[in-house]
Amino acid sequence: MSDSKLILVTGATGYVGGRLVPRLLAAGHRVRCVVRDPARLQGREWLDQVEIVAGDMFQPDSLVAAMRDIWVVYYLVHSLGEGSDFWERDLQAARNCAQSAHAAGVERIIYLGGLGDPQADLSPHLRSRQQTGDALREAGVPVTEFQAAVIVGSGSLSFEMIRYLTDRLPVMICPKWVFTKIQPIAIRNVLDYLVAALTCPESTGRILEIGGSDVVTYAEMMKGYAKARGLKRRLLAVPVLTPRLSSYWVHLVTPIPANIAQPLIKGLGNEVVVRDDSALRLFPGIKPLDYDTSVRLAVTLLETHGLETMWSDALTSSQGSRTPMILTTREGLIRERRQLLVAASTESVYRTFASLGGERGWLYMDWAWQIRGMLDRLCGGVGMRRGRRDTQELRIGDSLDFWRVEMVDPGRLIRLRAEMKVPGRAWLEFEARSEPLNKTLLLQTAYFEPKGLFGLLYWYALYPIHSLIFSGLIRCIAEQAAGKS
Repeated sequence: MSDSKLILVTGATGYVGGRLVPRLLAAGHRVRCVVRDPARLQGREWLDQVEIVAGDMFQPDSLVAAMRDIWVVYYLVHSLGEGSDFWERDLQAARNCAQSAHAAGVERIIYLGGLGDPQADLSPHLRSRQQTGDALREAGVPVTEFQAAVIVGSGSLSFEMIRYLTDRLPVMICPKWVFTKIQPIAIRNVLDYLVAALTCPESTGRILEIGGSDVVTYAEMMKGYAKARGLKRRLLAVPVLTPRLSSYWVHLVTPIPANIAQPLIKGLGNEVVVRDDSALRLFPGIKPLDYDTSVRLAVTLLETHGLETMWSDALTSSQGSRTPMILTTREGLIRERRQLLVAASTESVYRTFASLGGERGWLYMDWAWQIRGMLDRLCGGVGMRRGRRDTQELRIGDSLDFWRVEMVDPGRLIRLRAEMKVPGRAWLEFEARSEPLNKTLLLQTAYFEPKGLFGLLYWYALYPIHSLIFSGLIRCIAEQAAGKS
């Protein structure tokens, strides 16, 4: 039995990896996660059940400790959104991982790639997913490669694009790719295959195509989602909407930025249907769900706020993939702090500021936050449409409107890093400090590190409106917290 052997999960901060880890633990496996910044796993319910090692796929030396005593590696890393050369980065990361695995004596790599006929004219994105599998095989470690099309699940990238377009547009002007055939698969079936591969030695060294029980078009996927939500939608197909124009439209209407949407949309013209049913024969216990059932499950989780992970958990933003920094007071960093003594418990104050954003909004002048988000989207930024993963809980790495959660000290403090386009770097921090007589000192601090003269001009030009908004915000937080106590 494999419970004495150690499994390494890469990409544990991502959508699939973050859901795979608890499934592996539930199956009795020992798990180690390698991440660039271990702090980004804070808040995961399974954190104390796994080993965490800091490592970067682009720094092979950092992988030595991660690979030690490993039996199987799950490779779930993807560089989409980190520049136009994402495919080159994917190949380099895969080669580094495979070479490190080979040197450490790893027995197998399990990889989740992209479905598509390799003989067809695949888009750069789909081609890169398959080339990544080839790169993993170069070092000689046996690879089990699962190839999937659209993953249907609450919070998945492709499903979120379909969800937002359908939710927000009663009449959708669509390019011809909406009639391309596709075989979507439920996230739970993807996880079923990934876990089952460990106990199926016959899957070693194989490329296995996986999909749901239905072959549909993107138009049918949108209509199926609309039906599950009780919406009536019309689709009007036009022949002139290019992938570039489509990506800008997706950028404006959904939380997905154009630099991520464009390579995805280019791949939507490729028919991605399972041609080889080997996976069904190797794993007879896995029953692929139909699309309607997959959508209903995803919608149920969305409505009950049961999201485990979201596509935006991965560090993709207009600020790039830099490691979150630890703030210190130093020359060039502007700090603006406000504080109020609140007649409420520390817990009540924390709950109030930790639930800001998303559907609840920002309590004071929320329309101004929305306008800032719209301007950011028009400039190519992330905007406000990402919302939040959960209405109450925050964990490091979560996206929250146009912020990224950089630090969480439950019951005491949260720090948000701005991911909108600004000439510099900005943070917003909330802290609740216990005071005598069941009172709490609420501290709200805005930090800004300007980039050059334009950064300074930006700060001082917007200071009056920022001062108004932040003064009103801390006052509203205090009033709501006091009302809850």
